[in-house]
Formats: sequence, structure tokens, C-alpha cells
Amino acid sequence: MGRRTALMSAATALLTILGTVPAGAESEWHKVGSDARSGISGLAYEGPATDRAGVNALIVHDNKRSGQQRLSRITHGEGSSEVAPVTWDGAEPVDLEAIEAVPDMPGEYLALTSRGIVYRLEVTGATATVVDYAPLPAIGEGDDFESFAVVAQQGRLAVLWADRGAGADRPATLYAAPLTFASWGQPLFGAVTRKAYRAAYPIGDGTRHISDISVTGSGRIIVSSASDAGDDGPFDSAVSDAGRVSVSAAGRVRVTLAASPAVLGTYPRYKVEAVECLPGSADAVLGTDDENLGGYVRTVPVCGT
Repeated sequence: MGRRTALMSAATALLTILGTVPAGAESEWHKVGSDARSGISGLAYEGPATDRAGVNALIVHDNKRSGQQRLSRITHGEGSSEVAPVTWDGAEPVDLEAIEAVPDMPGEYLALTSRGIVYRLEVTGATATVVDYAPLPAIGEGDDFESFAVVAQQGRLAVLWADRGAGADRPATLYAAPLTFASWGQPLFGAVTRKAYRAAYPIGDGTRHISDISVTGSGRIIVSSASDAGDDGPFDSAVSDAGRVSVSAAGRVRVTLAASPAVLGTYPRYKVEAVECLPGSADAVLGTDDENLGGYVRTVPVCGT
């Protein structure tokens, strides 16, 4: 059984049997960090929690100084969320902004920094070991990355990532490329395509048009957007249906963005920097990095099919 099939089965069983957050349900915000070092910059679904109803996910923190926490594990359920540190073993990244599981490779993840360095990780228990790392291709002048998604279709892998953009004068640039791995583990990227994207909400000078990306099983591109007025806020966010992505049997990646993105939910007072659609469910887990105000997590029904 492949990783994607296993995750879908596990998530469906979890939501149906244990009665955690059923498809289409919406939870409350749970506080999981109390300061600027403990917010959630990215989130990757690991699987169902073992001891109680909920899901396990890895979260990255955008810390920059040596010795600060880079990676944690969150157990998120209907009534509460708990965070435990994960040890980072290997070259220490600066400013991690996204993390994503690699389909059909259990325990393997890709984490991205704001400047475009991709770290391939093997996660075992409470330790994440760096296998290798490489820069993204086609990095543009001034690009600042907060988002990353891995797509598996027709036996092929592809990745989506985006420069977050900045206000009315700089839309986000959404990039896409095929993904393979060298025999020694380094991520390898194929031909890159790019498209401009403007958030329908929020709007204003502090808008980051894409703060994270998730892709549903049918190829819908779900993005978060956020407005940041400074380390103490105020913040504002939304999750939108941005378009679709497909990967051909030959590995060709095609992205079609919506002319008018549909806003699926708005979240005043929070800066959403992580959105992760749960396999086999309409629900996504959202994570926030509210700077000095810490971080929060909740479940919302924005992924559909």
C-alpha cells in the first residue's frame, strides 16, 4: 500500500471511528505557542494520533539563531493540541517556512527556507535527520518563500512553491516543477513554470498573497493569504481556492489559476502561514505565526474534493 493510500485510509478511519473532527466540521483555535519563536510557519500531516483522537503533524518554526527550535510535532484533536520538540540532526537551516511529506516515502519530508533552500529529511521518532539539501531552481530577484506543496499523480511527483508577494505592487509568483531525487538523496527539479497570483482577500500594503499551499487529491490548489502589519499585528488571513494542478504520465506539470479565486474562509486577527488538507477529508489544519502573540492551530472545512 502506498503512502498516499495509507494516509487516506488512516485519516478516514480516524475521522469516522474515533469521532475527532468530522469532514465539514470546524474547530476552535488552540494556542500552541506563546512568543515569536514558537509560531507555526509550516505544517505537514504525519498520520493519526496513537493515544487519543486527533492527528499528528510536523510543524516548522522560522527561527534564525543557532540552537533555536526548528521543528516540532503537534498532536491536534477536537478539544486540545499539544506540542513536543523534534531534534534537528544535520546542517541547521535559517528561517524555515514550509514542510511537506513526500508521497510513498514514509518518514520522508521536504522543508523549505524563505531564501529557497530545500532540506530533505528522514524523521524517526523525535529526530529529523538531514539527508541532503539543494536550492530551488529559477529563484527570482527579491523572492521570499513561505509555501511548498508536493503533488503525486500518475506515478510522478511535482512541487509547487511561491514567492509570497507584497501588497498591490507585487503579486505572488507561483512556481511549479517536476520533482525527482538523486541516488544520494538530493532533490532534483525539472523545467519550471510560473504564474502571477493576487489574493482576493486580504488586501492592502501588508498582504502576502500566498503564505502556504496545499493540494487536494483531485488537484485543487488551496492557498492561504495573510496580512501582517508588524510583530504585534493586527493580522488578517484567508484561505482560497486558487486553481488546479495536474501532472501527466510523462511528468509534465500544468497549473491553471482561477481568474477570480474563491475565498473559502476568512480569519481576522490571525496570520495563517500553514494550510494542510487532510487526505480523505474535506478538512484542513491551519497554523498561524502571530509573531509576538505566538501561534494557533484549528481545523476548518475548506478542502472539499
